[in-house]
Amino acid sequence: MAFPMTAYTFTALAVIELIADKLPKTPSRKAALGFTARIMTGGLCGAVFGVTSDALAGGLVLGVFGAVAGTLGGYEFRRRLVRDIGGRDLPVALLEDAIAIGGAIALATRPLQ
Repeated sequence: MAFPMTAYTFTALAVIELIADKLPKTPSRKAALGFTARIMTGGLCGAVFGVTSDALAGGLVLGVFGAVAGTLGGYEFRRRLVRDIGGRDLPVALLEDAIAIGGAIALATRPLQ
């Protein structure tokens, strides 16, 4: 994971996902393929955090749990907020992205215990 190309690759994939999420034909995040990808990347991220403190399995489990909770919770948050503001999805999608990016930065820059 420390190899620079890994960071570039995952950053590019994240940017692609941010863009694709705004497209009208993008399937639901709860569809099997997207949900599976979220679970796998959540587990990977959790494992990377866990391995730095000798808790790989715990990190993996928490990463998977976070991916499931984030997928389902994010879906409901976005669906309800779009409904409440009259059906305008883009502002809510951008808010959701800001929350996710802010959370990721907060986690990635915290001191490891």
